[in-house]
Amino acid sequence: MSVEKKRALGKGLSALLDDTPQVTNNRTATPPQVQTTDGPGAINEISIDEIEVNPFQPRTEFDPQALQELSDSIKLQGLIQPITVRRISGNKYQLISGERRLRASKLAGVRNIPAYIRTANDQQMLEMALIENIQRENLNAIETALSFQRMIDELNLKQEELGERVSKNRSTVTNYLRLLKLPPAIQVAIRDGAITMGHARALLGLESPTDQLYIHQMIIRDGLSVRKVEEMVRNVQQNASSAKKGNNKLNEPLSYQVQKIQDDLSSRFSSKVKLKVGSKGSGLIEIPFLSDDDLNRILEMLDW
Repeated sequence: MSVEKKRALGKGLSALLDDTPQVTNNRTATPPQVQTTDGPGAINEISIDEIEVNPFQPRTEFDPQALQELSDSIKLQGLIQPITVRRISGNKYQLISGERRLRASKLAGVRNIPAYIRTANDQQMLEMALIENIQRENLNAIETALSFQRMIDELNLKQEELGERVSKNRSTVTNYLRLLKLPPAIQVAIRDGAITMGHARALLGLESPTDQLYIHQMIIRDGLSVRKVEEMVRNVQQNASSAKKGNNKLNEPLSYQVQKIQDDLSSRFSSKVKLKVGSKGSGLIEIPFLSDDDLNRILEMLDW
Protein backbone atom coordinates (compact mmCIF):
# COMPACT_ATOMS: atom_id res chain seq x y z
CA MET A 1 0.00 0.00 0.00
CA SER A 2 1.49 3.38 -0.98
CA VAL A 3 2.30 6.13 1.48
CA GLU A 4 -0.18 8.47 -0.21
CA LYS A 5 -3.00 5.93 -0.02
CA LYS A 6 -2.37 5.15 3.64
CA ARG A 7 -2.43 8.83 4.47
CA ALA A 8 -5.75 9.23 2.71
CA LEU A 9 -7.24 6.25 4.55
CA GLY A 10 -6.32 7.72 7.91
CA LYS A 11 -7.70 11.15 7.18
CA GLY A 12 -11.07 10.68 8.94
CA LEU A 13 -9.79 9.95 12.43
CA SER A 14 -6.94 12.37 11.88
CA ALA A 15 -9.43 15.18 11.34
CA LEU A 16 -11.40 14.16 14.44
CA LEU A 17 -8.35 14.30 16.69
CA ASP A 18 -6.87 17.41 15.04
CA ASP A 19 -4.03 15.40 13.56
CA THR A 20 -1.99 16.15 10.46
CA PRO A 21 -0.48 13.08 8.74
CA GLN A 22 3.30 13.13 8.90
CA VAL A 23 5.02 9.76 8.66
CA THR A 24 3.99 6.31 7.44
CA ASN A 25 5.71 2.94 7.38
CA ASN A 26 5.11 0.37 4.68
CA ARG A 27 2.95 -2.53 5.82
CA THR A 28 4.63 -5.93 6.21
CA ALA A 29 3.07 -9.25 7.12
CA THR A 30 5.12 -10.22 10.18
CA PRO A 31 8.10 -7.93 10.72
CA PRO A 32 10.51 -9.04 13.43
CA GLN A 33 10.65 -5.50 14.85
CA VAL A 34 8.31 -2.75 13.71
CA GLN A 35 9.82 0.73 13.73
CA THR A 36 7.36 3.36 14.90
CA THR A 37 7.27 7.12 14.70
CA ASP A 38 5.47 8.94 17.50
CA GLY A 39 3.59 12.06 16.51
CA PRO A 40 0.03 13.35 16.44
CA GLY A 41 -0.58 12.20 12.85
CA ALA A 42 1.99 9.45 12.26
CA ILE A 43 0.49 6.18 11.02
CA ASN A 44 2.46 3.13 12.15
CA GLU A 45 2.10 -0.63 11.85
CA ILE A 46 2.28 -2.17 15.32
CA SER A 47 1.78 -5.69 16.57
CA ILE A 48 -1.70 -6.50 17.88
CA ASP A 49 -0.08 -8.54 20.65
CA GLU A 50 1.51 -5.36 22.00
CA ILE A 51 -1.84 -3.55 22.45
CA GLU A 52 -3.93 -3.71 25.61
CA VAL A 53 -7.56 -2.65 25.62
CA ASN A 54 -8.74 0.74 26.77
CA PRO A 55 -10.00 0.62 30.39
CA PHE A 56 -12.07 3.74 29.65
CA GLN A 57 -14.01 2.17 26.75
CA PRO A 58 -17.65 3.26 27.09
CA ARG A 59 -19.02 0.65 24.68
CA THR A 60 -19.98 -2.54 26.52
CA GLU A 61 -21.48 -4.61 23.70
CA PHE A 62 -20.36 -5.36 20.16
CA ASP A 63 -22.66 -6.93 17.58
CA PRO A 64 -21.06 -10.32 16.67
CA GLN A 65 -22.46 -10.24 13.14
CA ALA A 66 -21.18 -6.72 12.51
CA LEU A 67 -17.78 -7.69 13.88
CA GLN A 68 -17.64 -10.70 11.58
CA GLU A 69 -18.60 -8.56 8.58
CA LEU A 70 -15.85 -6.06 9.40
CA SER A 71 -13.42 -8.94 9.91
CA ASP A 72 -14.25 -10.35 6.47
CA SER A 73 -13.72 -6.89 4.96
CA ILE A 74 -10.34 -6.58 6.68
CA LYS A 75 -9.27 -9.95 5.27
CA LEU A 76 -10.02 -8.73 1.75
CA GLN A 77 -9.05 -5.06 1.88
CA GLY A 78 -7.11 -4.49 5.09
CA LEU A 79 -8.12 -2.05 7.82
CA ILE A 80 -9.11 1.24 6.24
CA GLN A 81 -9.34 3.36 9.40
CA PRO A 82 -6.33 3.23 11.79
CA ILE A 83 -6.86 2.80 15.50
CA THR A 84 -5.39 5.22 18.05
CA VAL A 85 -3.08 4.12 20.88
CA ARG A 86 -0.75 5.61 23.43
CA ARG A 87 2.69 4.23 24.18
CA ILE A 88 3.03 2.77 27.68
CA SER A 89 6.61 1.56 27.40
CA GLY A 90 9.03 0.53 24.66
CA ASN A 91 6.80 -1.80 22.64
CA LYS A 92 3.66 -1.73 24.76
CA TYR A 93 0.61 0.30 23.84
CA GLN A 94 -2.83 1.05 25.28
CA LEU A 95 -5.85 1.52 23.03
CA ILE A 96 -7.42 4.97 23.03
CA SER A 97 -10.07 4.42 20.37
CA GLY A 98 -11.00 1.77 17.82
CA GLU A 99 -11.78 -1.29 19.93
CA ARG A 100 -14.28 -2.57 17.36
CA ARG A 101 -11.63 -2.35 14.66
CA LEU A 102 -9.09 -4.05 16.93
CA ARG A 103 -11.45 -6.92 17.74
CA ALA A 104 -12.35 -7.43 14.08
CA SER A 105 -8.67 -7.41 13.12
CA LYS A 106 -7.98 -10.13 15.69
CA LEU A 107 -10.85 -12.18 14.21
CA ALA A 108 -9.29 -11.73 10.79
CA GLY A 109 -5.99 -13.13 12.06
CA VAL A 110 -4.14 -9.86 11.44
CA ARG A 111 -0.75 -9.67 13.13
CA ASN A 112 -0.05 -5.95 12.70
CA ILE A 113 -2.47 -3.04 12.60
CA PRO A 114 -2.17 0.59 11.43
CA ALA A 115 -2.30 2.99 14.35
CA TYR A 116 -1.81 6.57 15.42
CA ILE A 117 0.45 6.80 18.45
CA ARG A 118 -0.58 9.57 20.81
CA THR A 119 0.76 10.92 24.07
CA ALA A 120 -2.09 11.20 26.54
CA ASN A 121 -2.69 11.08 30.27
CA ASP A 122 -5.61 9.17 31.73
CA GLN A 123 -7.97 12.14 31.65
CA GLN A 124 -7.12 12.86 28.01
CA MET A 125 -7.56 9.17 27.16
CA LEU A 126 -10.99 9.10 28.75
CA GLU A 127 -12.11 12.23 26.93
CA MET A 128 -10.77 11.09 23.56
CA ALA A 129 -12.26 7.61 23.91
CA LEU A 130 -15.68 8.95 24.91
CA ILE A 131 -15.82 11.62 22.23
CA GLU A 132 -14.56 9.26 19.53
CA ASN A 133 -17.19 6.69 20.39
CA ILE A 134 -20.05 9.18 20.73
CA GLN A 135 -19.29 10.80 17.39
CA ARG A 136 -18.19 7.82 15.32
CA GLU A 137 -19.86 4.69 16.72
CA ASN A 138 -23.52 3.68 16.98
CA LEU A 139 -23.76 3.62 20.75
CA ASN A 140 -27.19 2.75 22.08
CA ALA A 141 -28.97 5.49 24.02
CA ILE A 142 -28.01 4.13 27.45
CA GLU A 143 -24.33 3.81 26.51
CA THR A 144 -24.44 7.39 25.23
CA ALA A 145 -26.11 8.56 28.44
CA LEU A 146 -23.51 6.76 30.56
CA SER A 147 -20.73 8.29 28.46
CA PHE A 148 -22.20 11.76 28.98
CA GLN A 149 -22.56 11.19 32.71
CA ARG A 150 -19.01 9.91 32.94
CA MET A 151 -17.66 12.99 31.16
CA ILE A 152 -19.58 15.21 33.57
CA ASP A 153 -18.40 13.31 36.65
CA GLU A 154 -14.79 12.56 35.74
CA LEU A 155 -13.94 15.58 33.62
CA ASN A 156 -15.86 18.04 35.81
CA LEU A 157 -17.86 19.37 32.87
CA LYS A 158 -21.12 21.27 32.94
CA GLN A 159 -23.85 20.22 30.52
CA GLU A 160 -23.19 23.23 28.30
CA GLU A 161 -19.47 22.39 28.15
CA LEU A 162 -20.25 18.75 27.44
CA GLY A 163 -22.56 19.76 24.60
CA GLU A 164 -19.76 21.80 23.05
CA ARG A 165 -17.29 18.90 23.31
CA VAL A 166 -19.61 16.41 21.59
CA SER A 167 -21.28 18.89 19.19
CA LYS A 168 -24.75 18.49 20.68
CA ASN A 169 -27.06 21.11 22.17
CA ARG A 170 -27.83 21.14 25.87
CA SER A 171 -31.40 19.83 25.51
CA THR A 172 -30.11 16.73 23.70
CA VAL A 173 -27.55 16.09 26.44
CA THR A 174 -30.24 16.58 29.10
CA ASN A 175 -32.62 14.13 27.40
CA TYR A 176 -29.95 11.45 27.35
CA LEU A 177 -28.98 12.01 30.99
CA ARG A 178 -32.63 11.78 32.10
CA LEU A 179 -32.74 8.19 30.82
CA LEU A 180 -30.49 7.21 33.72
CA LYS A 181 -33.30 8.18 36.13
CA LEU A 182 -35.55 5.42 34.77
CA PRO A 183 -35.81 2.05 36.61
CA PRO A 184 -33.04 -0.42 35.68
CA ALA A 185 -35.47 -2.74 33.85
CA ILE A 186 -36.45 0.08 31.50
CA GLN A 187 -32.82 1.07 30.95
CA VAL A 188 -32.06 -2.52 29.93
CA ALA A 189 -34.99 -2.45 27.50
CA ILE A 190 -33.61 0.72 25.91
CA ARG A 191 -30.12 -0.76 25.72
CA ASP A 192 -31.42 -3.95 24.09
CA GLY A 193 -33.64 -2.09 21.63
CA ALA A 194 -36.89 -3.46 23.11
CA ILE A 195 -38.20 0.11 23.40
CA THR A 196 -37.08 3.31 21.70
CA MET A 197 -35.77 6.52 23.17
CA GLY A 198 -39.12 8.07 22.19
CA HIS A 199 -40.91 5.54 24.42
CA ALA A 200 -38.46 6.28 27.22
CA ARG A 201 -38.92 10.04 26.98
CA ALA A 202 -42.69 9.57 27.25
CA LEU A 203 -42.27 7.39 30.35
CA LEU A 204 -40.19 10.12 31.97
CA GLY A 205 -43.42 12.13 32.15
CA LEU A 206 -44.54 9.83 35.00
CA GLU A 207 -43.34 10.44 38.53
CA SER A 208 -44.03 6.96 39.83
CA PRO A 209 -41.55 4.18 38.94
CA THR A 210 -44.45 1.75 39.38
CA ASP A 211 -46.43 3.54 36.67
CA GLN A 212 -43.36 3.68 34.46
CA LEU A 213 -42.77 -0.06 34.80
CA TYR A 214 -46.43 -0.88 34.22
CA ILE A 215 -46.62 1.02 30.95
CA HIS A 216 -43.20 -0.30 29.97
CA GLN A 217 -44.58 -3.84 30.30
CA MET A 218 -47.53 -2.89 28.10
CA ILE A 219 -45.16 -1.49 25.45
CA ILE A 220 -43.29 -4.80 25.37
CA ARG A 221 -46.45 -6.92 25.45
CA ASP A 222 -48.59 -4.98 22.97
CA GLY A 223 -45.98 -3.25 20.81
CA LEU A 224 -47.38 0.20 21.59
CA SER A 225 -46.36 3.17 19.46
CA VAL A 226 -44.71 6.23 21.00
CA ARG A 227 -47.87 8.26 20.35
CA LYS A 228 -50.00 5.69 22.18
CA VAL A 229 -47.65 5.72 25.14
CA GLU A 230 -47.77 9.52 25.26
CA GLU A 231 -51.57 9.32 25.36
CA MET A 232 -51.48 6.79 28.20
CA VAL A 233 -49.04 8.94 30.16
CA ARG A 234 -51.36 11.94 29.81
CA ASN A 235 -54.26 9.85 31.13
CA VAL A 236 -52.23 8.78 34.16
CA GLN A 237 -51.18 12.39 34.81
CA GLN A 238 -54.79 13.60 34.60
CA ASN A 239 -56.01 10.85 36.93
CA ALA A 240 -53.28 11.68 39.43
CA SER A 241 -54.17 15.37 39.29
CA SER A 242 -57.86 14.61 39.87
CA ALA A 243 -57.06 12.38 42.82
CA LYS A 244 -55.02 15.12 44.48
CA LYS A 245 -57.85 17.63 44.13
CA GLY A 246 -60.41 15.26 45.61
CA ASN A 247 -60.99 15.11 49.33
CA ASN A 248 -61.26 11.37 49.74
CA LYS A 249 -61.60 10.19 53.31
CA LEU A 250 -60.98 6.58 52.32
CA ASN A 251 -57.26 7.02 52.58
CA GLU A 252 -56.44 5.29 55.86
CA PRO A 253 -53.15 3.35 55.94
CA LEU A 254 -53.66 -0.20 54.70
CA SER A 255 -53.22 -3.16 57.04
CA TYR A 256 -50.86 -5.94 56.05
CA GLN A 257 -53.77 -8.15 54.99
CA VAL A 258 -55.40 -5.45 52.85
CA GLN A 259 -52.03 -4.52 51.32
CA LYS A 260 -51.46 -8.14 50.33
CA ILE A 261 -54.90 -8.33 48.71
CA GLN A 262 -54.15 -5.14 46.79
CA ASP A 263 -50.81 -6.51 45.59
CA ASP A 264 -52.39 -9.82 44.54
CA LEU A 265 -55.12 -8.02 42.58
CA SER A 266 -52.56 -5.75 40.91
CA SER A 267 -50.59 -8.82 39.83
CA ARG A 268 -53.68 -10.62 38.55
CA PHE A 269 -55.01 -7.72 36.50
CA SER A 270 -51.59 -6.39 35.44
CA SER A 271 -52.79 -3.02 36.62
CA LYS A 272 -52.16 -0.76 39.59
CA VAL A 273 -55.21 -1.83 41.63
CA LYS A 274 -55.99 0.31 44.69
CA LEU A 275 -57.98 -0.65 47.77
CA LYS A 276 -59.30 2.25 49.82
CA VAL A 277 -60.61 1.34 53.25
CA GLY A 278 -62.42 3.72 55.62
CA SER A 279 -62.37 3.68 59.41
CA LYS A 280 -65.67 1.73 59.57
CA GLY A 281 -64.49 -0.99 57.21
CA SER A 282 -66.23 0.30 54.10
CA GLY A 283 -64.23 1.10 51.02
CA LEU A 284 -63.78 0.61 47.32
CA ILE A 285 -61.57 -1.14 44.79
CA GLU A 286 -60.14 0.81 41.86
CA ILE A 287 -58.89 -0.98 38.75
CA PRO A 288 -57.46 1.68 36.44
CA PHE A 289 -57.24 1.18 32.69
CA LEU A 290 -55.23 3.14 30.19
CA SER A 291 -57.08 2.56 26.93
CA ASP A 292 -60.19 0.93 25.42
CA ASP A 293 -58.18 -2.20 24.70
CA ASP A 294 -56.94 -2.30 28.28
CA LEU A 295 -60.51 -1.94 29.55
CA ASN A 296 -61.69 -4.79 27.33
CA ARG A 297 -58.86 -6.95 28.64
CA ILE A 298 -59.91 -6.35 32.25
CA LEU A 299 -63.60 -6.93 31.44
CA GLU A 300 -62.76 -10.26 29.83
CA MET A 301 -60.92 -11.29 33.00
CA LEU A 302 -64.03 -10.39 34.98
CA ASP A 303 -66.22 -12.41 32.56
CA TRP A 304 -68.18 -9.24 31.85
